[in-house]
Amino acid sequence: MLFNSITFLWLFLPILLVLYFSIGKIFPKTKNYILLVFSLVFYAWGEPKYVLLMIASIVVNYIFGLLIDRARRKRKKKQKTLWLVLDIIFNIGLLGHFKYFNFLVANVNNVFGANTLTIGEIALPIGISFYTFQVMSYVIDLYRGEIKVQKNLSKLALYVSFFPQLIAGPIVKYHDIDEALSSRKETTEKFAYGVKRFSYGLAKKVLIADAMAAIVDAIFVTGSGVQGLTQPVAWLGALCYALQIFFDFSGYSDMAIGLGSMFGFKFMENFNLPYISGSITEFWRRWHISLSTWFKEYIYIPLGGNRKGKIRTYINLWIVFLVTGIWHGAAWTFVIWGIFHGFFIFIERLGLKKLLDKMHFLNHFYTLFVVLTSWVIFRAPSLKYALHYLKVMFLGAPADTIPIQIYDVANHRAILTMIIGIVFCGVVQVILKKLSEHKKTKKEYMKMSSFCTKYVEPFVIFALLTLCIMAIVNNTYSAFIYFRF
Repeated sequence: MLFNSITFLWLFLPILLVLYFSIGKIFPKTKNYILLVFSLVFYAWGEPKYVLLMIASIVVNYIFGLLIDRARRKRKKKQKTLWLVLDIIFNIGLLGHFKYFNFLVANVNNVFGANTLTIGEIALPIGISFYTFQVMSYVIDLYRGEIKVQKNLSKLALYVSFFPQLIAGPIVKYHDIDEALSSRKETTEKFAYGVKRFSYGLAKKVLIADAMAAIVDAIFVTGSGVQGLTQPVAWLGALCYALQIFFDFSGYSDMAIGLGSMFGFKFMENFNLPYISGSITEFWRRWHISLSTWFKEYIYIPLGGNRKGKIRTYINLWIVFLVTGIWHGAAWTFVIWGIFHGFFIFIERLGLKKLLDKMHFLNHFYTLFVVLTSWVIFRAPSLKYALHYLKVMFLGAPADTIPIQIYDVANHRAILTMIIGIVFCGVVQVILKKLSEHKKTKKEYMKMSSFCTKYVEPFVIFALLTLCIMAIVNNTYSAFIYFRF
């Protein structure tokens, strides 16, 4: 089920809200069960058979959690470590089978012959990368002694399967919502904030990301034929994809945070204006923050982080970004994309970062240049295609190209949406922040902000929701980009 579907907006969510705030108010202990049942229905709506896989994952990790806790209490360190290793093998094995086995077989056949290995196509369960990493963080933190074991299976199941963040994050750590699973307070303020945040996220997805998707798909499909792609169109495609993936993914995160707030949960922010970054290092502190945090805490630091000298630090960084690329998908394009980002993190560590810090304007162009280039690799269906696309971007199309024009793939309305997207992915926010911090404008800004929050924003939210509903009704809604990861 999709957040931007009529089924979710007019059926699933209203029924859940009515039951949660009626039955849940009379019988508070039923709140978690209501959310759990609806979360399982939400997941099973699109993939009924794979809900059993998720339940199996929850049960196995629940059992390993109990075993680790018992070994910890009995001070059996080796046994505790054994249970952790087996749990990690189970989770990585599950993820590897469904996400990477097809990729492995295809590469073996490419090397040794077309029919070396023959298997049926293994479908990728939606959200498996997110809920696997989430439940692994619970078990690892339990092993470290940072949290207490959850003996209530239904609470652990709700933590893993809670529908707002189940499909595409943010990846929520157990200790962040441990207390809320047992006792939380829903308030009018939290609910209103949740509605506002959900509305902005829905608008990001439906009004901007989907409009950019139409341009991106037209350009990349045209470009796959090689003969039609021109330099201006190639740059347009890269820019539109950067906007599409940001507004699509951050829009989902906004909706997840908003839905969580409606039910009394607080999720971490997942994006912080990544396109205003002055370096790739900063970009990864602002982009997909929950994933970056996960890799830092569960891979980079356990490998030694930056505590074992420069060479070991560089190796650890390369490993993290290699894994980052692999996590995003079973294709060489994702592997190269991760290595590409790792390379720039590496040279920034060598000294480029200090130079960039002194280039208060050009550093943003450098970052956008690297990010736009990387998004082409990320979006491309193959490495061969990515290389051709980048060649056209930087060197121009071959002389015998029959060019397509920008207006062939983007009308005036789409271009206007692109400009609005550029403005609202950092420009407006930076200007408002400057106004709020400047001594001469701070007082006036606070008055204006208070007025807009009270009287203008409700109408803006209503207008955005109306436009979103109209767009959803009139067009075929599209899945979120990160569903495939």
